[in-house]
Amino acid sequence: MSPVVNVSRRSLLRTAASGLILAPLAGCGESSSGGGRSSGRGANVETESSAGDLVRSTARLPEPFTVPLPIPPVLRPSGSGVHEITQRVARVEILPGLRTEVWGYNGIFPGPTIVSRRGGETVVRHRNELPEAVVVHLHGGRTPAEHDGYPTDLVDPGAARDYVYPLDQPAATLWYHDHRMDHTGPHVYKGLAGFHLVHDDEEDALPLPKGDRDVPLMIADRSFAEDGSLIYPDVHSDYISGVLGDCVLVNGAPWPVMEVTATRYRFRVLNASNARRYRLALDPPPPGGASFVQVGSDLGLLAAPVTHTELQIAQAERFDVVIDFSAYPVGQNVTLKNLFGRDGTADVMRFVVARKAPDASRVPDRLAEIRPLRPSEAVVERTFTFQRGGAKKHGMTLWTVNGREFTPDHIAATPKLGTVERWRFRAQNVPHPVHIHLAPFQVLDPGPYAGGWKDTVDLGSGDQAEVLLRFDGYRGKYVFHCHNLEHEDMMMMANFRVV
Repeated sequence: MSPVVNVSRRSLLRTAASGLILAPLAGCGESSSGGGRSSGRGANVETESSAGDLVRSTARLPEPFTVPLPIPPVLRPSGSGVHEITQRVARVEILPGLRTEVWGYNGIFPGPTIVSRRGGETVVRHRNELPEAVVVHLHGGRTPAEHDGYPTDLVDPGAARDYVYPLDQPAATLWYHDHRMDHTGPHVYKGLAGFHLVHDDEEDALPLPKGDRDVPLMIADRSFAEDGSLIYPDVHSDYISGVLGDCVLVNGAPWPVMEVTATRYRFRVLNASNARRYRLALDPPPPGGASFVQVGSDLGLLAAPVTHTELQIAQAERFDVVIDFSAYPVGQNVTLKNLFGRDGTADVMRFVVARKAPDASRVPDRLAEIRPLRPSEAVVERTFTFQRGGAKKHGMTLWTVNGREFTPDHIAATPKLGTVERWRFRAQNVPHPVHIHLAPFQVLDPGPYAGGWKDTVDLGSGDQAEVLLRFDGYRGKYVFHCHNLEHEDMMMMANFRVV
Protein backbone atom coordinates (compact mmCIF):
# COMPACT_ATOMS: atom_id res chain seq x y z
CA MET A 1 0.00 0.00 0.00
CA SER A 2 1.02 3.57 -0.54
CA PRO A 3 1.53 5.83 2.48
CA VAL A 4 -1.52 7.56 3.90
CA VAL A 5 -1.57 11.35 4.15
CA ASN A 6 -4.03 13.87 5.50
CA VAL A 7 -6.51 15.05 2.90
CA SER A 8 -9.02 17.86 2.96
CA ARG A 9 -12.71 17.37 2.28
CA ARG A 10 -12.20 18.75 -1.22
CA SER A 11 -9.37 16.37 -2.03
CA LEU A 12 -11.30 13.48 -0.51
CA LEU A 13 -14.22 14.22 -2.77
CA ARG A 14 -11.95 14.45 -5.79
CA THR A 15 -9.58 11.58 -5.20
CA ALA A 16 -9.51 8.18 -3.57
CA ALA A 17 -8.70 8.00 0.11
CA SER A 18 -4.95 7.61 0.29
CA GLY A 19 -3.44 4.40 1.53
CA LEU A 20 -5.89 2.19 -0.34
CA ILE A 21 -5.64 0.82 -3.86
CA LEU A 22 -8.01 2.42 -6.39
CA ALA A 23 -10.57 0.07 -7.86
CA PRO A 24 -9.96 -1.16 -11.40
CA LEU A 25 -12.43 0.20 -13.94
CA ALA A 26 -12.94 -2.89 -16.10
CA GLY A 27 -15.69 -5.46 -15.81
CA CYS A 28 -19.36 -5.34 -15.05
CA GLY A 29 -22.06 -7.11 -13.08
CA GLU A 30 -21.96 -8.32 -9.49
CA SER A 31 -20.31 -11.72 -9.46
CA SER A 32 -18.17 -11.94 -6.37
CA SER A 33 -16.73 -15.30 -5.47
CA GLY A 34 -14.12 -17.21 -3.62
CA GLY A 35 -11.96 -19.77 -5.35
CA GLY A 36 -9.87 -17.34 -7.33
CA ARG A 37 -12.45 -15.37 -9.30
CA SER A 38 -11.32 -11.86 -10.07
CA SER A 39 -12.16 -9.06 -12.45
CA GLY A 40 -12.78 -5.33 -12.45
CA ARG A 41 -15.35 -2.97 -11.01
CA GLY A 42 -18.89 -4.23 -10.66
CA ALA A 43 -21.92 -2.56 -12.14
CA ASN A 44 -24.25 -0.46 -10.00
CA VAL A 45 -26.19 -2.73 -7.69
CA GLU A 46 -28.50 -0.29 -5.93
CA THR A 47 -31.27 -2.77 -5.17
CA GLU A 48 -33.73 -3.41 -2.41
CA SER A 49 -30.92 -5.09 -0.49
CA SER A 50 -27.95 -2.67 -0.55
CA ALA A 51 -27.05 0.75 -1.88
CA GLY A 52 -23.66 0.70 -3.54
CA ASP A 53 -21.40 -0.62 -6.25
CA LEU A 54 -19.32 -3.76 -6.22
CA VAL A 55 -15.53 -3.56 -6.14
CA ARG A 56 -14.01 -6.70 -7.64
CA SER A 57 -10.96 -8.31 -6.07
CA THR A 58 -8.00 -9.04 -8.31
CA ALA A 59 -6.43 -11.28 -5.66
CA ARG A 60 -7.13 -14.99 -5.78
CA LEU A 61 -9.63 -15.41 -2.97
CA PRO A 62 -9.61 -18.57 -0.85
CA GLU A 63 -12.14 -21.34 -1.10
CA PRO A 64 -14.91 -20.71 1.43
CA PHE A 65 -14.85 -22.49 4.78
CA THR A 66 -11.14 -23.25 4.84
CA VAL A 67 -10.00 -20.57 7.32
CA PRO A 68 -10.81 -21.06 11.05
CA LEU A 69 -12.97 -18.41 12.70
CA PRO A 70 -10.76 -16.15 14.86
CA ILE A 71 -12.09 -14.64 18.09
CA PRO A 72 -10.88 -11.11 18.89
CA PRO A 73 -8.81 -11.05 22.11
CA VAL A 74 -10.24 -9.39 25.22
CA LEU A 75 -8.31 -6.27 26.19
CA ARG A 76 -7.25 -6.28 29.84
CA PRO A 77 -6.89 -2.92 31.61
CA SER A 78 -3.52 -1.74 32.83
CA GLY A 79 -2.58 -1.57 36.51
CA SER A 80 -4.18 1.88 36.67
CA GLY A 81 -7.44 0.49 35.33
CA VAL A 82 -7.14 2.15 31.91
CA HIS A 83 -7.72 0.19 28.71
CA GLU A 84 -4.85 1.24 26.44
CA ILE A 85 -5.14 1.05 22.65
CA THR A 86 -2.59 2.12 20.07
CA GLN A 87 -3.94 2.77 16.60
CA ARG A 88 -1.21 1.77 14.16
CA VAL A 89 -0.45 0.40 10.72
CA ALA A 90 0.18 -3.33 10.62
CA ARG A 91 0.53 -6.08 8.05
CA VAL A 92 -1.66 -9.10 8.79
CA GLU A 93 -2.64 -12.29 7.01
CA ILE A 94 -6.29 -12.09 5.96
CA LEU A 95 -6.06 -14.00 2.69
CA PRO A 96 -3.92 -17.13 3.10
CA GLY A 97 -0.39 -16.55 1.87
CA LEU A 98 -0.76 -12.77 1.46
CA ARG A 99 -0.12 -9.84 3.79
CA THR A 100 -2.62 -7.00 4.01
CA GLU A 101 -1.87 -3.58 5.41
CA VAL A 102 -4.54 -2.58 7.91
CA TRP A 103 -5.10 0.30 10.26
CA GLY A 104 -5.80 -1.54 13.47
CA TYR A 105 -6.63 -0.93 17.09
CA ASN A 106 -3.45 -2.41 18.61
CA GLY A 107 -2.59 -3.36 15.04
CA ILE A 108 -5.30 -6.01 14.64
CA PHE A 109 -8.62 -6.26 12.79
CA PRO A 110 -11.09 -6.45 14.40
CA GLY A 111 -9.67 -4.54 17.33
CA PRO A 112 -9.52 -6.08 20.80
CA THR A 113 -12.83 -6.61 22.59
CA ILE A 114 -13.40 -4.39 25.62
CA VAL A 115 -15.58 -5.88 28.37
CA SER A 116 -17.23 -3.62 30.95
CA ARG A 117 -19.78 -3.79 33.76
CA ARG A 118 -22.87 -1.61 33.88
CA GLY A 119 -22.25 1.54 35.89
CA GLY A 120 -18.54 0.86 36.22
CA GLU A 121 -16.69 3.71 34.55
CA THR A 122 -14.43 2.51 31.73
CA VAL A 123 -11.53 4.65 30.52
CA VAL A 124 -10.03 3.85 27.12
CA ARG A 125 -6.81 5.64 26.18
CA HIS A 126 -6.33 5.80 22.43
CA ARG A 127 -2.86 6.64 21.14
CA ASN A 128 -2.69 7.56 17.46
CA GLU A 129 0.35 6.25 15.62
CA LEU A 130 -1.40 6.44 12.26
CA PRO A 131 -0.47 9.03 9.63
CA GLU A 132 -3.92 10.69 9.81
CA ALA A 133 -6.07 12.19 12.53
CA VAL A 134 -8.80 9.92 13.91
CA VAL A 135 -11.93 10.05 16.05
CA VAL A 136 -13.29 7.19 18.21
CA HIS A 137 -17.03 6.66 18.68
CA LEU A 138 -18.49 4.09 21.09
CA HIS A 139 -21.50 3.08 19.01
CA GLY A 140 -24.49 2.61 21.29
CA GLY A 141 -22.78 4.19 24.26
CA ARG A 142 -24.70 6.43 26.66
CA THR A 143 -21.79 8.83 26.68
CA PRO A 144 -21.18 12.49 27.60
CA ALA A 145 -20.78 14.66 24.52
CA GLU A 146 -17.08 15.36 25.09
CA HIS A 147 -16.36 11.62 24.95
CA ASP A 148 -18.85 10.57 22.28
CA GLY A 149 -16.49 10.97 19.35
CA TYR A 150 -17.94 14.02 17.61
CA PRO A 151 -16.72 13.97 13.98
CA THR A 152 -14.38 16.94 14.40
CA ASP A 153 -12.96 16.05 17.85
CA LEU A 154 -9.70 14.83 16.34
CA VAL A 155 -6.88 12.82 17.84
CA ASP A 156 -3.92 13.97 15.78
CA PRO A 157 -1.00 11.73 14.77
CA GLY A 158 1.33 11.30 17.75
CA ALA A 159 -1.35 12.38 20.23
CA ALA A 160 -3.38 10.41 22.76
CA ARG A 161 -6.84 10.89 24.24
CA ASP A 162 -8.74 9.34 27.13
CA TYR A 163 -12.36 8.46 26.39
CA VAL A 164 -14.39 8.10 29.59
CA TYR A 165 -17.49 5.90 29.41
CA PRO A 166 -19.83 5.89 32.46
CA LEU A 167 -21.82 3.02 30.89
CA ASP A 168 -24.90 3.66 32.99
CA GLN A 169 -26.90 1.42 30.66
CA PRO A 170 -28.11 -2.18 30.43
CA ALA A 171 -25.95 -5.05 29.21
CA ALA A 172 -25.54 -4.81 25.45
CA THR A 173 -23.31 -5.55 22.47
CA LEU A 174 -21.71 -2.21 21.58
CA TRP A 175 -18.87 -1.53 19.19
CA TYR A 176 -16.27 1.17 18.69
CA HIS A 177 -15.08 2.55 15.38
CA ASP A 178 -13.56 5.56 13.70
CA HIS A 179 -15.89 8.53 13.21
CA ARG A 180 -13.77 11.26 11.66
CA MET A 181 -15.75 13.64 9.44
CA ASP A 182 -15.32 12.84 5.73
CA HIS A 183 -13.05 9.87 6.50
CA THR A 184 -15.21 7.33 8.34
CA GLY A 185 -15.66 5.09 5.28
CA PRO A 186 -11.99 4.57 4.39
CA HIS A 187 -10.85 4.44 8.03
CA VAL A 188 -13.33 1.72 9.02
CA TYR A 189 -12.64 -0.13 5.76
CA LYS A 190 -8.96 -0.25 6.69
CA GLY A 191 -9.82 -1.95 9.98
CA LEU A 192 -10.75 0.57 12.69
CA ALA A 193 -13.59 -1.34 14.36
CA GLY A 194 -13.94 -3.52 17.47
CA PHE A 195 -16.46 -4.87 20.00
CA HIS A 196 -17.25 -3.34 23.39
CA LEU A 197 -19.46 -5.61 25.49
CA VAL A 198 -21.38 -4.39 28.54
CA HIS A 199 -22.54 -6.93 31.17
CA ASP A 200 -24.83 -6.56 34.17
CA ASP A 201 -26.29 -8.70 36.96
CA GLU A 202 -29.65 -9.12 35.22
CA GLU A 203 -28.04 -10.65 32.14
CA ASP A 204 -25.62 -12.76 34.20
CA ALA A 205 -28.54 -14.40 36.01
CA LEU A 206 -30.07 -15.71 32.78
CA PRO A 207 -29.24 -19.29 31.70
CA LEU A 208 -28.11 -18.17 28.23
CA PRO A 209 -24.98 -19.73 26.71
CA LYS A 210 -21.82 -18.35 28.29
CA GLY A 211 -18.05 -18.58 28.06
CA ASP A 212 -16.79 -20.13 24.84
CA ARG A 213 -20.39 -20.45 23.66
CA ASP A 214 -20.93 -16.66 23.76
CA VAL A 215 -19.32 -15.62 20.46
CA PRO A 216 -19.03 -12.18 18.79
CA LEU A 217 -19.36 -12.21 14.99
CA MET A 218 -18.33 -9.06 13.12
CA ILE A 219 -19.44 -9.36 9.49
CA ALA A 220 -17.75 -7.04 6.99
CA ASP A 221 -17.14 -7.20 3.24
CA ARG A 222 -13.86 -6.14 1.63
CA SER A 223 -12.07 -6.40 -1.73
CA PHE A 224 -8.40 -7.19 -2.26
CA ALA A 225 -5.77 -6.37 -4.87
CA GLU A 226 -3.48 -9.07 -6.26
CA ASP A 227 -0.81 -8.32 -3.63
CA GLY A 228 -3.34 -8.65 -0.80
CA SER A 229 -3.85 -4.93 -0.20
CA LEU A 230 -7.33 -3.57 0.36
CA ILE A 231 -9.09 -1.90 -2.56
CA TYR A 232 -11.11 1.21 -1.73
CA PRO A 233 -12.36 3.29 -4.67
CA ASP A 234 -12.75 6.96 -5.41
CA VAL A 235 -16.14 7.65 -3.86
CA HIS A 236 -16.37 10.99 -5.68
CA SER A 237 -18.00 9.40 -8.70
CA ASP A 238 -18.97 5.79 -9.32
CA TYR A 239 -19.06 4.72 -5.68
CA ILE A 240 -20.93 7.60 -4.07
CA SER A 241 -23.80 5.22 -3.32
CA GLY A 242 -21.58 2.93 -1.24
CA VAL A 243 -18.68 0.48 -1.45
CA LEU A 244 -19.52 -3.23 -1.66
CA GLY A 245 -16.74 -5.79 -1.32
CA ASP A 246 -16.77 -9.25 -2.89
CA CYS A 247 -15.11 -11.09 0.02
CA VAL A 248 -17.15 -11.61 3.19
CA LEU A 249 -15.08 -11.48 6.37
CA VAL A 250 -16.20 -12.64 9.79
CA ASN A 251 -13.95 -11.44 12.62
CA GLY A 252 -11.46 -10.52 9.91
CA ALA A 253 -11.34 -13.98 8.24
CA PRO A 254 -12.71 -14.79 4.75
CA TRP A 255 -15.73 -17.13 4.84
CA PRO A 256 -14.46 -18.85 8.01
CA VAL A 257 -15.43 -22.16 9.54
CA MET A 258 -16.19 -22.77 13.22
CA GLU A 259 -16.32 -26.13 14.94
CA VAL A 260 -19.23 -26.30 17.39
CA THR A 261 -20.65 -28.87 19.77
CA ALA A 262 -24.25 -30.07 19.50
CA THR A 263 -25.34 -27.46 22.03
CA ARG A 264 -26.74 -23.92 22.15
CA TYR A 265 -24.52 -20.96 21.25
CA ARG A 266 -25.11 -17.26 21.67
CA PHE A 267 -23.84 -15.19 18.75
CA ARG A 268 -23.49 -11.42 18.96
CA VAL A 269 -23.92 -10.53 15.28
CA LEU A 270 -22.69 -7.12 14.10
CA ASN A 271 -22.91 -5.81 10.56
CA ALA A 272 -19.73 -3.69 10.31
CA SER A 273 -19.85 -3.36 6.52
CA ASN A 274 -19.63 0.06 4.93
CA ALA A 275 -22.68 -0.36 2.69
CA ARG A 276 -23.80 -4.00 2.53
CA ARG A 277 -26.97 -5.27 4.15
CA TYR A 278 -27.45 -8.97 4.83
CA ARG A 279 -30.34 -11.38 5.10
CA LEU A 280 -28.98 -14.31 7.07
CA ALA A 281 -30.28 -17.87 6.99
CA LEU A 282 -29.01 -21.32 7.97
CA ASP A 283 -28.53 -23.99 5.32
CA PRO A 284 -29.88 -26.49 6.10
CA PRO A 285 -32.36 -25.01 8.55
CA PRO A 286 -32.74 -26.96 11.80
CA PRO A 287 -35.32 -29.73 11.55
CA GLY A 288 -38.60 -28.65 13.04
CA GLY A 289 -37.34 -25.43 14.60
CA ALA A 290 -36.45 -21.79 14.02
CA SER A 291 -32.92 -21.00 12.84
CA PHE A 292 -32.41 -18.06 15.20
CA VAL A 293 -33.83 -17.23 18.61
CA GLN A 294 -33.23 -13.52 19.08
CA VAL A 295 -32.53 -12.52 22.68
CA GLY A 296 -31.05 -9.05 22.19
CA SER A 297 -31.10 -6.00 19.96
CA ASP A 298 -28.77 -3.02 19.51
CA LEU A 299 -28.98 -1.79 23.09
CA GLY A 300 -29.62 -4.88 25.14
CA LEU A 301 -31.89 -7.79 25.87
CA LEU A 302 -35.40 -8.05 24.48
CA ALA A 303 -38.34 -8.41 26.85
CA ALA A 304 -38.93 -11.92 25.48
CA PRO A 305 -37.22 -14.06 22.85
CA VAL A 306 -38.28 -13.82 19.19
CA THR A 307 -37.78 -16.63 16.68
CA HIS A 308 -36.65 -16.07 13.08
CA THR A 309 -36.09 -18.30 10.09
CA GLU A 310 -34.13 -15.44 8.50
CA LEU A 311 -32.41 -12.40 10.00
CA GLN A 312 -32.18 -9.08 8.15
CA ILE A 313 -29.39 -6.85 9.41
CA ALA A 314 -28.36 -3.40 8.16
CA GLN A 315 -25.06 -1.65 8.68
CA ALA A 316 -24.27 -1.03 12.38
CA GLU A 317 -27.18 -3.11 13.70
CA ARG A 318 -26.55 -5.84 16.26
CA PHE A 319 -28.58 -8.97 16.89
CA ASP A 320 -27.92 -11.32 19.81
CA VAL A 321 -29.21 -14.71 18.73
CA VAL A 322 -29.10 -18.26 20.04
CA ILE A 323 -28.60 -21.17 17.63
CA ASP A 324 -29.31 -24.66 18.93
CA PHE A 325 -26.94 -27.05 17.14
CA SER A 326 -28.36 -30.03 19.04
CA ALA A 327 -31.06 -30.08 16.36
CA TYR A 328 -28.42 -31.31 13.89
CA PRO A 329 -26.66 -34.68 13.73
CA VAL A 330 -22.99 -34.83 14.62
CA GLY A 331 -20.93 -34.27 11.47
CA GLN A 332 -23.45 -31.88 9.88
CA ASN A 333 -22.14 -28.82 8.03
CA VAL A 334 -24.36 -25.78 8.60
CA THR A 335 -23.74 -22.76 6.35
CA LEU A 336 -24.67 -19.22 7.33
CA LYS A 337 -26.01 -17.81 4.06
CA ASN A 338 -26.67 -14.25 2.89
CA LEU A 339 -29.87 -14.31 0.87
CA PHE A 340 -29.15 -10.77 -0.36
CA GLY A 341 -25.82 -11.88 -1.86
CA ARG A 342 -24.73 -13.37 -5.14
CA ASP A 343 -21.99 -15.88 -5.84
CA GLY A 344 -19.35 -15.42 -3.11
CA THR A 345 -21.33 -12.86 -1.15
CA ALA A 346 -24.15 -15.39 -0.79
CA ASP A 347 -22.00 -17.22 1.79
CA VAL A 348 -20.94 -15.84 5.17
CA MET A 349 -19.41 -18.70 7.19
CA ARG A 350 -19.88 -22.36 8.13
CA PHE A 351 -20.42 -24.26 11.35
CA VAL A 352 -19.36 -27.91 11.71
CA VAL A 353 -21.21 -29.86 14.40
CA ALA A 354 -18.26 -31.86 15.71
CA ARG A 355 -19.51 -33.76 18.75
CA LYS A 356 -22.07 -33.94 21.54
CA ALA A 357 -21.48 -32.14 24.84
CA PRO A 358 -23.36 -31.32 28.06
CA ASP A 359 -25.47 -28.18 27.88
CA ALA A 360 -27.12 -26.53 30.88
CA SER A 361 -28.18 -23.42 28.94
CA ARG A 362 -31.68 -22.52 27.85
CA VAL A 363 -33.61 -19.53 26.56
CA PRO A 364 -36.12 -18.37 29.20
CA ASP A 365 -39.54 -17.01 28.28
CA ARG A 366 -38.75 -13.64 29.87
CA LEU A 367 -35.45 -11.85 29.40
CA ALA A 368 -35.62 -8.24 30.63
CA GLU A 369 -38.03 -5.62 31.90
CA ILE A 370 -38.63 -3.11 29.12
CA ARG A 371 -41.19 -0.36 29.56
CA PRO A 372 -42.67 0.52 26.20
CA LEU A 373 -42.64 4.22 25.43
CA ARG A 374 -46.04 5.67 24.52
CA PRO A 375 -46.69 8.17 21.72
CA SER A 376 -48.54 10.32 24.23
CA GLU A 377 -45.24 10.87 26.07
CA ALA A 378 -43.70 12.66 23.09
CA VAL A 379 -43.44 16.41 23.60
CA VAL A 380 -42.23 17.18 20.06
CA GLU A 381 -42.62 15.56 16.63
CA ARG A 382 -39.97 15.99 13.93
CA THR A 383 -39.53 14.67 10.39
CA PHE A 384 -36.19 13.99 8.67
CA THR A 385 -35.82 12.90 5.05
CA PHE A 386 -32.68 11.08 3.96
CA GLN A 387 -32.06 11.47 0.24
CA ARG A 388 -29.57 12.46 -2.39
CA GLY A 389 -30.28 16.02 -3.45
CA GLY A 390 -30.85 19.51 -2.17
CA ALA A 391 -27.16 20.36 -1.88
CA LYS A 392 -24.12 20.24 -4.13
CA LYS A 393 -20.39 20.62 -3.58
CA HIS A 394 -17.75 20.82 -6.32
CA GLY A 395 -20.44 19.99 -8.87
CA MET A 396 -21.47 16.79 -7.07
CA THR A 397 -24.94 16.12 -5.67
CA LEU A 398 -24.59 15.18 -2.00
CA TRP A 399 -26.46 12.87 0.33
CA THR A 400 -28.46 15.08 2.67
CA VAL A 401 -30.81 15.24 5.65
CA ASN A 402 -33.82 17.45 4.91
CA GLY A 403 -31.96 18.77 1.88
CA ARG A 404 -28.99 20.06 3.91
CA GLU A 405 -25.40 18.88 3.88
CA PHE A 406 -23.75 18.33 7.24
CA THR A 407 -21.93 21.25 8.84
CA PRO A 408 -20.80 21.31 12.47
CA ASP A 409 -22.57 24.60 13.18
CA HIS A 410 -26.12 23.77 12.03
CA ILE A 411 -28.40 22.32 14.73
CA ALA A 412 -31.37 20.38 13.36
CA ALA A 413 -33.09 19.71 16.70
CA THR A 414 -32.85 20.84 20.33
CA PRO A 415 -34.51 18.19 22.52
CA LYS A 416 -34.76 18.84 26.26
CA LEU A 417 -33.04 16.53 28.72
CA GLY A 418 -35.53 14.17 30.34
CA THR A 419 -38.09 14.30 27.53
CA VAL A 420 -39.36 11.90 24.88
CA GLU A 421 -39.66 12.98 21.25
CA ARG A 422 -41.26 11.37 18.20
CA TRP A 423 -39.08 11.42 15.09
CA ARG A 424 -40.17 10.31 11.63
CA PHE A 425 -37.45 9.15 9.22
CA ARG A 426 -38.01 8.90 5.47
CA ALA A 427 -35.58 7.12 3.14
CA GLN A 428 -35.43 8.18 -0.50
CA ASN A 429 -33.42 6.94 -3.50
CA VAL A 430 -31.87 3.89 -1.79
CA PRO A 431 -31.83 2.12 1.62
CA HIS A 432 -30.60 4.18 4.56
CA PRO A 433 -29.81 2.73 8.02
CA VAL A 434 -30.30 5.67 10.40
CA HIS A 435 -28.16 5.82 13.56
CA ILE A 436 -28.78 8.23 16.45
CA HIS A 437 -26.06 8.95 18.98
CA LEU A 438 -26.78 9.03 22.73
CA ALA A 439 -30.58 8.60 22.72
CA PRO A 440 -32.00 5.06 22.81
CA PHE A 441 -35.24 4.66 20.93
CA GLN A 442 -38.14 2.31 20.30
CA VAL A 443 -39.60 1.86 16.84
CA LEU A 444 -43.35 2.28 16.48
CA ASP A 445 -44.76 -0.69 14.54
CA PRO A 446 -41.30 -2.29 14.53
CA GLY A 447 -41.88 -5.34 12.37
CA PRO A 448 -39.92 -8.55 13.00
CA TYR A 449 -36.41 -7.06 13.26
CA ALA A 450 -36.73 -3.74 15.11
CA GLY A 451 -37.95 -4.68 18.56
CA GLY A 452 -36.40 -3.65 21.86
CA TRP A 453 -34.15 -0.67 22.46
CA LYS A 454 -32.43 0.42 19.26
CA ASP A 455 -29.79 2.92 18.14
CA THR A 456 -30.03 2.14 14.40
CA VAL A 457 -33.15 1.60 12.29
CA ASP A 458 -33.05 -0.08 8.88
CA LEU A 459 -35.01 1.71 6.14
CA GLY A 460 -35.44 0.40 2.62
CA SER A 461 -35.79 2.81 -0.26
CA GLY A 462 -39.11 4.63 0.05
CA ASP A 463 -39.66 3.39 3.59
CA GLN A 464 -40.36 5.46 6.65
CA ALA A 465 -40.17 4.72 10.35
CA GLU A 466 -41.38 6.52 13.44
CA VAL A 467 -39.35 6.24 16.61
CA LEU A 468 -39.77 7.40 20.19
CA LEU A 469 -36.47 8.69 21.59
CA ARG A 470 -35.63 9.06 25.26
CA PHE A 471 -33.25 11.95 25.97
CA ASP A 472 -32.20 11.15 29.52
CA GLY A 473 -28.44 10.91 29.19
CA TYR A 474 -26.40 14.10 28.94
CA ARG A 475 -26.61 17.61 27.58
CA GLY A 476 -24.50 18.60 24.62
CA LYS A 477 -24.15 18.32 20.86
CA TYR A 478 -24.52 14.95 19.15
CA VAL A 479 -25.14 13.70 15.61
CA PHE A 480 -27.48 11.37 13.78
CA HIS A 481 -26.71 10.06 10.33
CA CYS A 482 -26.99 7.34 7.73
CA HIS A 483 -24.68 4.43 8.58
CA ASN A 484 -23.93 3.68 4.96
CA LEU A 485 -20.46 5.11 5.54
CA GLU A 486 -20.09 6.56 2.07
CA HIS A 487 -23.40 8.40 2.54
CA GLU A 488 -22.19 9.65 5.93
CA ASP A 489 -18.93 10.92 4.44
CA MET A 490 -20.89 12.58 1.66
CA MET A 491 -22.70 14.76 4.21
CA MET A 492 -25.77 12.65 5.21
CA MET A 493 -25.50 13.66 8.85
CA ALA A 494 -27.07 16.29 11.14
CA ASN A 495 -26.59 17.70 14.64
CA PHE A 496 -28.93 17.78 17.58
CA ARG A 497 -28.23 19.50 20.87
CA VAL A 498 -29.69 18.23 24.13
CA VAL A 499 -30.49 21.28 26.27
